Parts: sequence; C-alpha cells; structure tokens
Amino acid sequence: MEPSGVRARYTHTNLVARDWRKLARFYETVFGCVPVPPERDLHGEGLERGSGVPGARVQGIHLRLPDHGSGGPTVEIFQYAQPADREQPVANRPGLGHLAFEVDNVPAAERAVLAAGGSKLGEIVTFDVPGAGTITFTYIRDPEENIIELQNWT
Repeated sequence: MEPSGVRARYTHTNLVARDWRKLARFYETVFGCVPVPPERDLHGEGLERGSGVPGARVQGIHLRLPDHGSGGPTVEIFQYAQPADREQPVANRPGLGHLAFEVDNVPAAERAVLAAGGSKLGEIVTFDVPGAGTITFTYIRDPEENIIELQNWT
C-alpha cells in the first residue's frame, strides 16, 4: 500500500493529436513504439461526462513504449473530433513538459526525428550532473510540436 493509502501503477501518457495516424507512425518509426490494439473510436455520455468535453468523440491508439515489455506503459495518441486551440508548447510552461527517450546516440536520434517531420528546439549539449553522471541531451519537437527530450547517460 502506498503512503497515501492509494495503490497506483503508471499506465500511459496521452497526446492529443491533430492527425493521430500520422503522429502514431512518427513514434513507431523513430522510437520503435508498438501499436496496442484495438484502435479506439470513443463517444457518448460516458466519455463526455468523464472528460468534461461536451459532444466528445475521440479516435486513436495506444503505443507500447520501447524496452518495457508487454505490460509496460503506453503513449495514448487520441484525436478529438472538435479539438480546442492551443499555444505552442515551450519547455518552461508549467504542466506536462515533454516525453523523454533514452537513446544510444543523441545526434543520430535528432536526425531521425528531423527526417520524420520533427523540428529543432534546443541544442545538443553534454554536461556533468553531480551524483548522477554525464548527460548528453537535447529538446526537439515531434511533427505536432510536442516536446521530446533525447538523452544519453554515461
């Protein structure tokens, strides 16, 4: 039992997409995420009440994150039929900031993200983190401008 008395297990992070199929292909191609069927097509009173979005209808899929096995967490990529507007994400805005992937080679991963339609945000840097090791990392954007951290620790 957790200190709060609530037992918890992390299951997924949701990305709301403009084009869920295109964004899912990006994460499959670049990071090796694997689709977890079935594709979702959700609507109705339960979704409206639970999400707080009147008339909500979402379509999408879960993608298993790499290197976590069949029971590991997923990225849930959903597209709402009537999406709300949003500002471009920036690294220092309060709230969810980015998804992070540990990669063997940060420059090569950056090239793969760019080739798959992503865009640059920060520079690749390397520095020591006292007590943790040396990190090479950068922030980059996926094709829908969500921020991704590419990192490698030594």
